[in-house]
Formats: sequence, C-alpha cells, structure tokens
Amino acid sequence: MSFWSHKRVTVTGGAGFLGSFVVETLRQQGCREIFVPRSRDYDLVEMAAIKRLYEDARPDIVIHLAAQVGGIGANRANPGKFFYDNAMMGIQLMEEGRLRGIEKFVAIGTVCSYPKHTAVPFQEDSLWDGYPEETNAPYGLAKKMLLVQGQAYRDQYGFNSIFLLPVNLYGPGDNFDPESSHVIPALIRKCVEAKHAEKPEIVCWGDGTPTREFLYVEDCAQAIVMAGEKYGGADPVNIGAGREISIKALAEQIADLTGFKGQITWDKSKPNGQPRRCLDTSRARQRFGFSAKTDFSDGLKKTIDWYLSVKS
Repeated sequence: MSFWSHKRVTVTGGAGFLGSFVVETLRQQGCREIFVPRSRDYDLVEMAAIKRLYEDARPDIVIHLAAQVGGIGANRANPGKFFYDNAMMGIQLMEEGRLRGIEKFVAIGTVCSYPKHTAVPFQEDSLWDGYPEETNAPYGLAKKMLLVQGQAYRDQYGFNSIFLLPVNLYGPGDNFDPESSHVIPALIRKCVEAKHAEKPEIVCWGDGTPTREFLYVEDCAQAIVMAGEKYGGADPVNIGAGREISIKALAEQIADLTGFKGQITWDKSKPNGQPRRCLDTSRARQRFGFSAKTDFSDGLKKTIDWYLSVKS
C-alpha cells in the first residue's frame, strides 16, 4: 500500500494545467479517491462554496492549486481581482480545513512572491527582503499570505500546512491565450503563427535581457506529490530546475525549434518584469528528495509538438 492509496485527496485547480498532471501523478501513486472541484460548481472565493466542498469531498489532504493567474499583461489589468480572489480562496480553504481537522494542507505559492531585487539564486530565506516586482505584486503577496497563515496555524493549532514555491512552468496543456499566457506559450504561438503566415518578424515585450527559470510541468507535479507525502515542515520550499535563461535566448531557441526564420523585434516600451529569476533548489532535495529530471530543450519540443497537435 502506498502512502496515497488510502487517502482522500482534494485538488483545487485539478482540471487546470498543473492540476491535471498532479491528479495523474496521484493516480500513478495509487490514490483512488481524488476530488476535483470545478469552478462552475464551487466558487472558491465564497465561503459557502468552500463549506459545501468539504462536505462533499471529506478530504484527508487538500492540495490547493487553484488561482487567478496570468502573464504581465493580465496582472497589470487585474491587480485587484488577482489579489482578492487568490487571498480569499486560500485563506478560507485553509481555515475550513483547520476547523474540519484535515491531515494536511499543501499550499502552492508562486515565484512572484519574491522581492523584485532578490539575490540570484533565490533562497527561501530572502522572501521577506523587499517588495515584489510591481506588475505582479498583488498576486504574489496574496499567495504569500498562505505561508504566513500556515505558519501561524501550525504555531497556534498544530495544523499541518506546507508551502511550496514553484518557478515558471511550461509544458503540454499550457495556456496559449494571447491575452493571459505566460512567456513560453506566448512565444511558441507567435512563432508558429508568424511562420504559417510568412510574416517577416515577431514583436516581443521588453528588451529581452531579463532571465527566467522554467520547470517542466510533469516535474512540478512530481515535486508536489512527493512533498505532500514526505514533507511536513513550516519552512517554504522552492520547486524549480535551478537553471536560468534570458528571454532573448529563449525567444531565439523557440524560433529555432518552431522553424521561424524571421526577425525578433523587441518593444522596449513594454515592461520587462522582474530582472532575474532563478531558484536555489537545494532545500527540496534535502527535505524530500526532489530534483527536476526533464531537459529544457526536450520539454520545449514536447510543448511545441502538443500545441501543433491541438492547433491543427
């Protein structure tokens, strides 16, 4: 019997990009009772819906992935909504879980919680060293409140809540909507569409100098399930690959993999976002044995192949 085989697990956001891989990983680990609330049935911003969710699912463990999230443009357009929805979902889910005596609450944070000018690689102890990058600060701070809440509940109530900080994710099933997608799917779509339309150039935001770290979605799902089983500490834990790449180099690599031969033009009137992002991933290795496995180029190829398969 695996750890998960006799657990009732609720995965908020389990029908989404990351969530679908977490659900599949749980199934592979022998979990037979997985409840995935859908937004049309449970508005997790509302406490009444959260109470009904707990009544219906009766979970032992809650993995909270649900979020209002997007790229720089979506964050700039929706700062109030992103703050309120993310804060209310997480705070109320954890409180109701405490009241019902669940075994564990796995809170998924975001790399956007880190201060704008964090020393690279980001270490978890730097989380409180400054204010996040302005364009995504409301979202990042709303998520970081789950760390504060979990630690406070652990101190006062003995509640077992853990807090994980995934870096930027990518992979098959990602959001390719040009209004809300993150950088990898946005660049893939731009390159594929420009190649198909024989356009001479694509235009990208910023100047290409910021760096980012990317984690393949299957690796992240594996880390979450491993932490859900093996980690029970109060300290936040980074989940990443430990490698960074400039946005300029990323755009060039995606252009090459998609076969786009045109010019990449940078619109410097648009924001760059945080200057650098790369995580120190040693704590995840030490606390529950996670290391990313997927080669970045291989992950990009799988993501591009998936997008081409669903687009055609």
